Amino acid sequence: MSDSRIKFQGKHIHLVGNRVRPGDKAPDFTLVDRGLKSVSLSDFKGKVVILSVFPSLDTPVCATQNRKFNEAAVNLSDDIVILGISVDLPFAQARFCAAEGIDRVITLSDYMYREFGTKYGFLIDELKLLARGVVVIDRDGIVRYVEYVSEVTDEPDYQAALAAAKQLV
Repeated sequence: MSDSRIKFQGKHIHLVGNRVRPGDKAPDFTLVDRGLKSVSLSDFKGKVVILSVFPSLDTPVCATQNRKFNEAAVNLSDDIVILGISVDLPFAQARFCAAEGIDRVITLSDYMYREFGTKYGFLIDELKLLARGVVVIDRDGIVRYVEYVSEVTDEPDYQAALAAAKQLV
């Protein structure tokens, strides 16, 4: 699937996979955590899940996205979990989180299986990185909020995503 409304540094890009929409059953996926352990969406069953998706922690906007969600998590219910998803290697994610004090966002990598990006329509065909966006999934595994940021170098709408998650608790 491609969508010319999505851009990266002003240039049109193509996204691979199927976009999710509010009301869809959230596809399960397997990612890798900082300890190289496989983690699936189903591991968070019964929780409201915020998927914070971004290209790479080595960029200022992605770093900011993780800092802002980590700060916001302090004021969220324990029934809400935030997963930060990129194709960064788990070792890089661990270094970033240690250096930045990221302790409330669970960073996970799609580098090994590459299934999240295609199942959720975030994989940038030209770069093999993930586009930027946010997905909120309710306790029953239904997608309730989705944002595919139209310019990958822009930040997502944090307040809208957080408000959507808070309404589900």
